[in-house]
Amino acid sequence: MLGNLKEKLARTRQVFRDKLETFLQGSRQSEEILDEITELLILADVGIGTTEKIIGDLKDKIKKDSSFPVVQALLKEELVRILSLYPPEVARNSAPMVVMMVGVNGGGKTTSLAKLAFASKNEGKKVMMVAADTFRAAAPEQLALWGKRLNIQVVRGQYGADPASVVYDAVQSFKVHAFDVLLIDTAGRIHTNTNLMNELEKVKRIIAREISGAPHEILLVLDSTIGQNAIVQAREFLKFSGITGVFLTKLDGTAKGGSVISIVAELGLPVKFIGVGESEEDMLPFSPQNFVDALLS
Repeated sequence: MLGNLKEKLARTRQVFRDKLETFLQGSRQSEEILDEITELLILADVGIGTTEKIIGDLKDKIKKDSSFPVVQALLKEELVRILSLYPPEVARNSAPMVVMMVGVNGGGKTTSLAKLAFASKNEGKKVMMVAADTFRAAAPEQLALWGKRLNIQVVRGQYGADPASVVYDAVQSFKVHAFDVLLIDTAGRIHTNTNLMNELEKVKRIIAREISGAPHEILLVLDSTIGQNAIVQAREFLKFSGITGVFLTKLDGTAKGGSVISIVAELGLPVKFIGVGESEEDMLPFSPQNFVDALLS
């Protein structure tokens, strides 16, 4: 898995490890090293605020020994510490599992949901997907294609239908036919739209009323290729209560994978899954240690 992750994160890894090793080959003062680390963190889109905190924590330690192995180990330790502040474990129980996916259009919600469905099916679970994005004309069709491809049932409503109504019907079928996992794709047309947040709250209330303890996970899907703009999107969606974590997509196609670090540090949200490709298999549960090892080992 680590080898595959290194390959998938090649563009961000080039910014982190390769640049770090290059500028530590010569004899440098600790101040110069800290400046270089600051630059590489900013280039990887870690964000200014989070970068300053990392540099502050490294400052005194690097003065004692600024060799590549030591600096590499110290940076790894600090990044793992930050990414572990909010545990990435996914809620799991013996009861039916309900997951809502939220986020702006174009971030990869539908594909990410299909990846979760594929993984759940491979665990031997009976899975249902719900196309509750009734405002984007192509959304139900896209999910229906995934359902056909993965041989997983999809519940969908008419274009313009009330999303909460679609979800209600899906939940009834889910309960009657004793499914194990319910995955709900929601609308995300404008992340600053108050009506959208109200609709999401309504969907959540319907689920909670019909299934005790649900939804068990509300995952915010963010596109890693837009870097710090992902945090702007996330702040808007935090107005919608109950988000349990982040599904970060398209990490294989960006040098801005450092946004993972600032998402955790600045938003107080764990990253729970990462998307590293277009196929249903290109998803990994997030591990702070594995992620940092892939960037810096």
